[in-house]
Amino acid sequence: MSIKRFGVSLDEEILDHLDGFVKDNSFANRSQAIRFFVEKNIAEKKWMCGHLVAGTVVLMYNQSKRDIITKITEIQQNFHDLILSSTQYYLDDDFCLHITTVKGAAHHLTKLSDRLITIKGIKHGKLVMSRAD
Repeated sequence: MSIKRFGVSLDEEILDHLDGFVKDNSFANRSQAIRFFVEKNIAEKKWMCGHLVAGTVVLMYNQSKRDIITKITEIQQNFHDLILSSTQYYLDDDFCLHITTVKGAAHHLTKLSDRLITIKGIKHGKLVMSRAD
Protein backbone atom coordinates (compact mmCIF):
# COMPACT_ATOMS: atom_id res chain seq x y z
CA MET A 1 0.00 0.00 0.00
CA SER A 2 1.35 3.43 -0.94
CA ILE A 3 0.59 6.66 0.88
CA LYS A 4 0.88 9.91 -1.01
CA ARG A 5 1.75 12.90 1.14
CA PHE A 6 3.22 16.19 0.02
CA GLY A 7 3.49 14.88 -3.53
CA VAL A 8 5.65 11.91 -2.53
CA SER A 9 4.35 8.39 -2.59
CA LEU A 10 5.80 5.96 -0.04
CA ASP A 11 4.80 2.56 1.25
CA GLU A 12 3.24 2.80 4.70
CA GLU A 13 6.08 0.78 6.26
CA ILE A 14 8.73 3.08 4.76
CA LEU A 15 6.79 6.13 5.94
CA ASP A 16 6.70 4.68 9.47
CA HIS A 17 10.49 4.19 9.33
CA LEU A 18 10.92 7.74 8.06
CA ASP A 19 8.82 9.10 10.94
CA GLY A 20 10.93 7.09 13.39
CA PHE A 21 14.13 8.43 11.82
CA VAL A 22 12.79 12.00 12.06
CA LYS A 23 12.00 11.50 15.74
CA ASP A 24 15.20 9.61 16.65
CA ASN A 25 17.45 12.20 15.01
CA SER A 26 15.49 15.28 16.08
CA PHE A 27 14.83 16.49 12.56
CA ALA A 28 12.31 19.31 12.41
CA ASN A 29 10.18 17.47 9.85
CA ARG A 30 10.13 14.78 7.17
CA SER A 31 11.40 17.15 4.51
CA GLN A 32 14.58 17.76 6.48
CA ALA A 33 15.14 14.02 6.87
CA ILE A 34 14.50 13.35 3.18
CA ARG A 35 16.86 16.18 2.23
CA PHE A 36 19.50 14.59 4.51
CA PHE A 37 19.11 11.22 2.75
CA VAL A 38 19.26 12.73 -0.74
CA GLU A 39 22.33 14.85 0.06
CA LYS A 40 23.98 11.90 1.79
CA ASN A 41 23.34 9.66 -1.21
CA ILE A 42 24.76 12.20 -3.65
CA ALA A 43 27.83 12.73 -1.51
CA GLU A 44 28.36 9.01 -0.99
CA LYS A 45 28.27 8.32 -4.72
CA LYS A 46 30.75 11.12 -5.28
CA TRP A 47 33.05 10.21 -2.41
CA MET A 48 32.82 6.42 -2.08
CA CYS A 49 36.30 6.03 -3.43
CA GLY A 50 39.80 5.56 -2.12
CA HIS A 51 41.05 9.05 -3.00
CA LEU A 52 43.11 10.73 -0.31
CA VAL A 53 41.09 13.69 0.92
CA ALA A 54 41.20 16.22 3.72
CA GLY A 55 38.35 18.16 5.20
CA THR A 56 36.23 19.00 8.19
CA VAL A 57 33.22 17.59 9.96
CA VAL A 58 31.17 20.44 11.39
CA LEU A 59 28.60 19.72 14.11
CA MET A 60 26.19 22.04 15.88
CA TYR A 61 24.48 20.83 19.04
CA ASN A 62 22.97 21.87 22.34
CA GLN A 63 25.78 21.54 24.86
CA SER A 64 23.43 20.98 27.79
CA LYS A 65 22.90 17.43 26.53
CA ARG A 66 26.06 15.97 28.06
CA ASP A 67 25.75 12.57 26.40
CA ILE A 68 26.38 14.14 22.97
CA ILE A 69 30.00 15.09 23.72
CA THR A 70 30.57 11.63 25.21
CA LYS A 71 29.30 10.00 22.00
CA ILE A 72 31.39 12.35 19.83
CA THR A 73 34.50 11.44 21.83
CA GLU A 74 33.82 7.69 21.63
CA ILE A 75 33.33 7.81 17.86
CA GLN A 76 36.42 9.95 17.35
CA GLN A 77 38.50 7.50 19.39
CA ASN A 78 37.41 4.72 17.03
CA PHE A 79 38.59 6.81 14.05
CA HIS A 80 41.68 8.37 15.69
CA ASP A 81 43.88 7.57 12.68
CA LEU A 82 41.79 9.94 10.50
CA ILE A 83 41.56 12.88 12.91
CA LEU A 84 44.07 15.71 12.73
CA SER A 85 42.38 17.96 15.29
CA SER A 86 39.11 18.52 17.08
CA THR A 87 37.88 21.69 18.73
CA GLN A 88 34.74 23.18 20.22
CA TYR A 89 33.46 26.72 20.23
CA TYR A 90 30.81 27.66 22.75
CA LEU A 91 28.57 30.06 20.86
CA ASP A 92 26.26 30.87 23.77
CA ASP A 93 24.82 29.21 26.86
CA ASP A 94 23.16 26.54 24.75
CA PHE A 95 24.93 25.89 21.47
CA CYS A 96 28.30 24.45 20.66
CA LEU A 97 30.08 24.37 17.30
CA HIS A 98 32.34 21.30 17.08
CA ILE A 99 34.87 21.13 14.24
CA THR A 100 36.92 18.04 13.48
CA THR A 101 39.70 18.26 10.89
CA VAL A 102 40.25 14.97 9.08
CA LYS A 103 42.46 13.33 6.45
CA GLY A 104 42.23 9.90 4.87
CA ALA A 105 40.47 7.81 2.25
CA ALA A 106 37.22 9.46 1.20
CA HIS A 107 35.06 6.46 2.08
CA HIS A 108 36.54 6.31 5.60
CA LEU A 109 35.86 10.01 6.20
CA THR A 110 32.31 9.55 4.95
CA LYS A 111 31.80 6.70 7.40
CA LEU A 112 33.19 8.79 10.29
CA SER A 113 31.03 11.80 9.44
CA ASP A 114 27.90 9.68 9.10
CA ARG A 115 28.48 8.28 12.58
CA LEU A 116 28.97 11.77 14.04
CA ILE A 117 26.17 13.54 12.18
CA THR A 118 23.56 10.95 13.10
CA ILE A 119 24.16 11.21 16.87
CA LYS A 120 20.80 11.94 18.44
CA GLY A 121 20.64 15.62 19.32
CA ILE A 122 22.97 16.94 16.61
CA LYS A 123 21.12 19.95 15.18
CA HIS A 124 23.28 20.28 12.09
CA GLY A 125 26.19 18.34 10.69
CA LYS A 126 28.15 18.45 7.48
CA LEU A 127 31.26 16.91 5.98
CA VAL A 128 33.33 19.03 3.60
CA MET A 129 36.15 17.31 1.70
CA SER A 130 38.71 18.13 -0.94
CA ARG A 131 41.26 15.91 -2.65
CA ALA A 132 44.60 15.96 -0.90
CA ASP A 133 46.72 14.02 -3.37
